[in-house]
Amino acid sequence: MANPLTALMTAARAHALAHGAELPALSPVDASLLSTDPKVDLAALHALGIKIVPWTTNDPARMRTLIAMHIDGLVSDRPDLLRQALADVRKQYPTISASFDVQGHRGARGLRPENTLPSFEAALDHRVDAIETDVGITLDRQSILCHDQFLNPECCRRVDGKPYDYADAIWLRDITLAEMQRRFVCDKLLPRFPDQRNDHALSPVAATFATQEHLPSPYSPISVGQLFHFVGFYATWYKMGPGQAHPDALKRALNAAVVRFNLETKILPYRDGGDAAPANEEPTTNHTVDPQTFVTTLCGAIVRNRRESRCRILSFDFRTLQLVEEQFPRIPTCYLTSDPGLLSSDLVPASLRQP
Repeated sequence: MANPLTALMTAARAHALAHGAELPALSPVDASLLSTDPKVDLAALHALGIKIVPWTTNDPARMRTLIAMHIDGLVSDRPDLLRQALADVRKQYPTISASFDVQGHRGARGLRPENTLPSFEAALDHRVDAIETDVGITLDRQSILCHDQFLNPECCRRVDGKPYDYADAIWLRDITLAEMQRRFVCDKLLPRFPDQRNDHALSPVAATFATQEHLPSPYSPISVGQLFHFVGFYATWYKMGPGQAHPDALKRALNAAVVRFNLETKILPYRDGGDAAPANEEPTTNHTVDPQTFVTTLCGAIVRNRRESRCRILSFDFRTLQLVEEQFPRIPTCYLTSDPGLLSSDLVPASLRQP
């Protein structure tokens, strides 16, 4: 029987090529490579031209082990530690690719609250090759950067100070971007990330940009378009603005001018009618827009901002990836996976499913 991930990516590759799209990438959970019975056949996938970028690794020793396997990149909450691990491994293995992809997960959520301007600023400070972030769709069809299909009380609070918890959590599909930015700030610190900080003084570019954009806080939720604009603002800040005296100003400006955006569609691989989840999970229903609306909205924002060459769409929901390949072939895709055992199930479109 074929390796499930190899079979998946063989079918995904064929689908992309049939629609004139770039070859897709694979982003498996890092344990898929590190277990005693690895689930990822690196040689077979590389032979297909598929790049492998595991998620999400924060331990330096684990990073070094993965890098030494000659993967193509790595997603981390701590791009600062990943940069150092990469440098360490290259001393021992000079053949590690110069194009190794350092990706900042939700910006740099190990350093700043996730998916916020300061988190993206921290990622850019450490010169990530790609910002990996999450996308939802608001009531007014804006692509908002948020990991969950709702405003998560673990991360966000109400500006007016009133209580906000899971009992009254708001779905993204039920609130406009403007209302979200007016009512919420997502600056909560998470105990599992002891190095997280939210002092505005640590994020001067984000604080200035927020003021310019009339956002209530640097930690206000932002859209995909605002992320694109912020990265341009960051590059200018260090090229000819207040940051040009910084010792790494030129490196930061040049990197920000070419940094890529890996945008994950936060839609589950279940139909909206409340399909049952796998036997080991709770029943799940999507609380977001349908796959077509999701793709039209997100890719529309990318096209309007002329960022097709710098974006990649990621998802655990392969329906959205196939729609991108069919309708927006200039935007490459990446298949996210956790449990390879699910790849022959009804969670996978028939065109990608193992027999």
